[in-house]
Amino acid sequence: MPIGRRDTAVKMLWIGVWLVFFTDPVHDLLHQPRATGTAVWAWTGTAAFLVGYLMLVFRYTARPLAGAAGRLTLVGLFVLAVLLVGTLGESWLVLFVYVCVSIGATMPIGPANVLIPAAAAVMAGLALVVRANPGFGLIGSALLAGFAMTGVRRLVRTTVELRQARATVAQLAANEERLRLARDLHDLLGHSLSLITLKSELAGRMLPARVDDARQQVAEIEQVSRQALVDVREAVSGYRRPSLAGELAGAKSALGAAGIAADLPAQPPSRDLAPEREGVLAWVLREAVTNVVRHSGARRCTVTFAVRQTLDGPFLELRVADDGEGPSGAYYGNGLTGITERLTAAGGALETGSVFTARGRRGTGFLLTARVPLGSAP
Repeated sequence: MPIGRRDTAVKMLWIGVWLVFFTDPVHDLLHQPRATGTAVWAWTGTAAFLVGYLMLVFRYTARPLAGAAGRLTLVGLFVLAVLLVGTLGESWLVLFVYVCVSIGATMPIGPANVLIPAAAAVMAGLALVVRANPGFGLIGSALLAGFAMTGVRRLVRTTVELRQARATVAQLAANEERLRLARDLHDLLGHSLSLITLKSELAGRMLPARVDDARQQVAEIEQVSRQALVDVREAVSGYRRPSLAGELAGAKSALGAAGIAADLPAQPPSRDLAPEREGVLAWVLREAVTNVVRHSGARRCTVTFAVRQTLDGPFLELRVADDGEGPSGAYYGNGLTGITERLTAAGGALETGSVFTARGRRGTGFLLTARVPLGSAP
């Protein structure tokens, strides 16, 4: 079905173009003297034919001919055309042009290529019955009109499919942006709120004996809250891109507040790492440290960087290991799912598992390994 007044007007124009062939039947109706019964039949049959033609072509040009009503209407047009030509004469042979147009506008391409010539052949046979000479002009017009409508119908169907595809792409883009925003907010707020919670508990334990230390913790809570607000605003605007240096500093603060000994490099390695991939690795570090603080029950956490040469080129590897409860205690939820998606989009990969001792034996703790390609992003 058309969408909007403009589409309706354009469609009616394409359908109405073929009404130019209706001049002969109209002239015959107005000027040919007939008996009352025959005149009533002529007017009634013509009106029924026109209504059926307009409804059929307007409704089914842009969609498949489904249901019995549409097929019966098409058959009814053919039967009316045969009866009107047989009872009223050669002026009504032009009705088969509309039959061919209806077939081309509503039937699938394969059946239409067969039925249009068949309808033209029936018209030629009726012309012999009523002793008329339609000539090649009228037969050619019927064939041309029918096959032209098959092309118009194909064009209309393609336009409808393109609109549907465009709407689908827009919906997918909206869903992707919604997923990006949800992932960013989770990564931002999960880390910041965990840190605020830890510092709040620590300040509560310090009171009332250590007021100055509690005041320091409250000041840091305010600083973290303000930074979280800035981060959320930047994430909503789409400009947030964390750095490894900043996340290392944040990880040291979070681990220290949780009472977990932190073994962290002072600075990330100075390698040829694209800013987009550094941002992804920074998100991974933030989520990994947040999980260690919230879920591992660890007493020590180690963060290391290394460059690995693979068949696909050099990769920068981030390893976050703790001595906590191990994989069974790891929280593989929205956070790890989100960073897995980020790494995959950046051409990297994520691995998780147990920590192994120097002799290769499985130890306690949880190990997260993330890799991103070095060099410029594609």
